[in-house]
Amino acid sequence: MIQIKENGLLFQTRDENVWIEPYGVNCVRVRASRSTRFSDEKWTLNEPELCEAEALLDCGGVLKKEPAELSSDVNRGVIRNGLLTVILTKSWSGCRIEFRRGGETVLSTHEEADMVTRYAHIAGENYRIRVNFDAREEHIYGIGQEQQGFFDRKGCTYDLAHWNTKSTVPVIYSSLGYGFLWNNPSPGRVEFGFNHTVWTADCCRQADYLVFVGETPAQVMNTYCRLTGFAPAMPAWAAGFWQSKCRYESQEELLEVAREYHRRGIPVDAIVIDYFHWSEQGNCDFDPKYWPDPEAMIRELKEMGMRPVVSYWPTINPNSRNWREMNERNMLIRTENGQYGTFDFWGQQTYVDMTNPEARKYVWEQIRKTYIKYGIRTFWLDEAEPEIHPQQWNNFKTHAGNMAESGLLYPYYYSKCFHDGLKSEGEDEVVLLTRAAYPGSQKFGALVWNGDINSDFTQLRNSVVSGLSMAMCGIPWWNSDIGGFFNGDTESEYFRELIVRWFQFGLFCPVMRLHGTRLKQSYYKDRYPGIICDGGGYNEIWQFGERDYEIIKDIISLRYRLKPYILECAKRTSETGEPIMRPMFFDFPEDENCYRLSDQYMFGPDILFAPVLDQGVTERDVYLPDGNWIRAGGKEVLSGGRTVRCRAEIDEFIAFVRADAAELAKLFSRAKV
Repeated sequence: MIQIKENGLLFQTRDENVWIEPYGVNCVRVRASRSTRFSDEKWTLNEPELCEAEALLDCGGVLKKEPAELSSDVNRGVIRNGLLTVILTKSWSGCRIEFRRGGETVLSTHEEADMVTRYAHIAGENYRIRVNFDAREEHIYGIGQEQQGFFDRKGCTYDLAHWNTKSTVPVIYSSLGYGFLWNNPSPGRVEFGFNHTVWTADCCRQADYLVFVGETPAQVMNTYCRLTGFAPAMPAWAAGFWQSKCRYESQEELLEVAREYHRRGIPVDAIVIDYFHWSEQGNCDFDPKYWPDPEAMIRELKEMGMRPVVSYWPTINPNSRNWREMNERNMLIRTENGQYGTFDFWGQQTYVDMTNPEARKYVWEQIRKTYIKYGIRTFWLDEAEPEIHPQQWNNFKTHAGNMAESGLLYPYYYSKCFHDGLKSEGEDEVVLLTRAAYPGSQKFGALVWNGDINSDFTQLRNSVVSGLSMAMCGIPWWNSDIGGFFNGDTESEYFRELIVRWFQFGLFCPVMRLHGTRLKQSYYKDRYPGIICDGGGYNEIWQFGERDYEIIKDIISLRYRLKPYILECAKRTSETGEPIMRPMFFDFPEDENCYRLSDQYMFGPDILFAPVLDQGVTERDVYLPDGNWIRAGGKEVLSGGRTVRCRAEIDEFIAFVRADAAELAKLFSRAKV
C-alpha cells in the first residue's frame, strides 16, 4: 500500500519498503529496503533545512522555496516539490517511480522490474543492491574522473571505486535537466546503457539516491551544492602559478629552484615539497639530514612571495614513532584476514583510518607540532583513495565499517581532517591538493587532480574530459600535472611540444600547477646517491629548451593578468556552485551542438577555450555559440552560431572572448594568440 507518512510517501509490500521524501528545493530523496526500517545515515549530505536555507540565488533563474504538496490513495502517491513531480504507482507485484520536470518525464524506474530495487543477500542486513531505470535519449555527464575520452557517459559502464587516476563522485547531470546523486559509499558499478541505466552497490543496507531538477544546468548544480556544500572562496595566491616536481630531495635543492625563479622575475605563488621529505612513513616531520632548518626555509620562501605546500601521506609502518599508539587504539585500517599490510612502497604500509574521528585528531596533533609550527598552512593530501593492493574492499576494516560498505568515504574524511585542523588554527584560506574526492569534498577546499597520468597527448585530451566531468560533479577546484606525470623526456621534441600545449591548457584551468617525474636528463646532477626515494629529472620551465622557456614565461605572465577574472569566477562558484571550467552547454543549454563538445569549454562565463590536443596539429575547428566573439588578443568581431577554422602555431593558443567583455580581451594583447 501507499500512504503519506512523516512528510513523505511510504510504499510497503512483503518484499520491499520504499520511502520518498522532499529534500530541499526541487529535490527528493528515495530509500528502498528489504527491512521494515530505514537507516537515517545521511553520509555526506547536508540536512534538508540547510539545503533550503540558500534557495534564493542568482543561478540562471530564481529558486522559490515553497512547501511540497503530497497526495496519495492506496495505489498511487504524488509529491510536488517545486519543479519536480514524483509519482509512485503500485504495480502487480511492486511499484514504479516516475520523476517529472515540469510535465515531462525525465527518469523512471524500469517498468518490467517487480521491485524498485533488486537485492542479493550478503550477510546480516547487508545486500548487493541494483536499481534499474528506463533508458531515455539523453546526454549524461559526471561520475567523477576516468582516464578515457568519453565526456558524454551515455553508453558507458564504470566501476564505482577510487584508485590512482580514478576518482568516483557518483553524481550525474542529464541533458533532460535533472541531477542524480547515488548516496551509497559502497563500491559498485553503474551502467548508462542504451537499454537501461543501472546503479549497483556491492554491500549496503538500502538503496539511497536523490533526484533534483532545474530550469538550467546552473540551477541543477546549485541544488547539488546545497545538498553537499559549496567550495569556499579561492585565495588569491591559489590562482597563480604552482611549481612542483617529483621530487625535490633537499632543502638546498628546493631553495635553489625558488631563488632562480625569483632571480628571473617569474612569479611563483606556490612551491611544493613532495613526498619522502619525512624521516619515516607515519612521522609528520622533515628528515633533518636533508631538511636541516625548515623554519628558515619557510621564511625565505615567504620573503620571495612563495607559499610552501607540503605533501602528507596517510601511510604508516611499524618503524614510525606513532605506530604503537595508533595501532593499539584502532586508528589504522585493519585487515579482516591476514596481516596489517595494505601497500608495499619502501616498506609494508597500512593507512591511517581517516573515517575515525580520534585518528583525525591524533594526526592533526602531529601536524600541529611540526608543520604548523614552521608556518606551513597548505597541504598536498596524496594517496587519498586510499591506494590499496590488491583492492579487495571486503578485507579492510575502518571506523565507518567494512570498506565493502563504505570504501568511497575515505577521501572525504581525509580532507575533513586537514580542513578542520587548519580552521582550528585560525586559517581561513584552506586549499588541499588531493588525488580523490567524494560528494561534499568541495566544501573542505579540496583541489583535486587526476593522478599519475602518462606524459602524452592522449592523456592531455583525457585531462580535458576529467576536468569538465569533475566540474559537473560539483568539484570546481581541479587541475592536472602540467606535462603529465610519467615518462616525460624533456630533451625530446615530442615532450617539448606537449609541455607547451599542456601549459596552454593549464592557463585555462582553475589552478595552474607544473608537476611530474621527468626522465633523467643527460646533464642531470645526482646529488644524493642511495637516497631511499630519489627525485625525477629537472622540471623547471627553463629546462625545456629556449623556445619553450620564452613561450611558457609569457603564458605565466598572462595567467597573472587574468587573476582578477579567475578570482571573480571563483567567488561566484562559492556563492552559486557554478564551476570555473565548465562545458559549453552550461552557458548555452538551448544549443544542442554544445552537448556534443568535449574538446572546447568555457572558462568562466566570458572566455571560450579550444585547446590543441594532438601532436603536430596547428589548426582545428571551433564552434562559436550564438552571440558575438572576439579572438583573444585580436579585434575582429565574429558572429556565433557557426563553426570556424582556427590556426595556432606552437606559440599560439585558441581562445575567444564574448564581445561584450572586450576589456577582458585586451588582457591577452601582450601574449601571442
